[in-house]
Amino acid sequence: MNGRKAQIGFSQRIRLEWFEQTANMILAGSEKPAINDALQALLEDKISVGGQAVRGSREKVITILLKTWLTVPGELETLRDEGLDILQGLPRKERIILHWGMILAVYSFWGAIAADTGRLLRLQGTAAAAHIQRRVKEQYGEREAASRATRRVLRSFIDWGVLNETGDKGVYAQGEQYSVEEPKLIAWLVEASLHSRVHRAAAIKDMLDSPSIFPFQLAHISAEQVASLSPRLDTLRHGLDDDLVMLL
Repeated sequence: MNGRKAQIGFSQRIRLEWFEQTANMILAGSEKPAINDALQALLEDKISVGGQAVRGSREKVITILLKTWLTVPGELETLRDEGLDILQGLPRKERIILHWGMILAVYSFWGAIAADTGRLLRLQGTAAAAHIQRRVKEQYGEREAASRATRRVLRSFIDWGVLNETGDKGVYAQGEQYSVEEPKLIAWLVEASLHSRVHRAAAIKDMLDSPSIFPFQLAHISAEQVASLSPRLDTLRHGLDDDLVMLL
């Protein structure tokens, strides 16, 4: 891995409603200073209570919230804008899809933990934190920061309701799953997922069934249909029934 794909970035336990409030403030036209102040007030009694560190946990959480929906990397601005448009038309319960997709696009570490979790759930019905930690060490090295961030991402999955704790410590089961039938939303999530990958192309069937989106069950649509719904995507025929979808 290199560049943005090699960075951890997402190192905090963050509740879904904080992403929701951040996106809502952007949709309401608030500027960055006002959003930052509102998030400081929101999190004042929840994170780093009484803390004075310049880069304490609260500031790190706010950085993640803002980078996911406001100060996104330049290549993701159009995806973000489209995501905000789609978000406005969804019931609040379904907006988790947009938040998950934007985090995937901005923070590949989130996608790596999600993929390991989803793969284990698919293979054996449960996901053990120890197995996920082992895989993270293979990908990111023996760094305490990576191990700590992994624990916090897993706790976020639990907070979001997509993972459930079992009777065994450190062993998790599948939480709530969401069916996604709308082609436009599927195409957007596929595009977001491609940004989390080192290679900017993948077989459409692998994208629709990717373990990194384990909380979602996507309707199966063709690569051509996905590409027709986004000017930033294209397709490539790869074998008889293995079409690729790629970022332009």
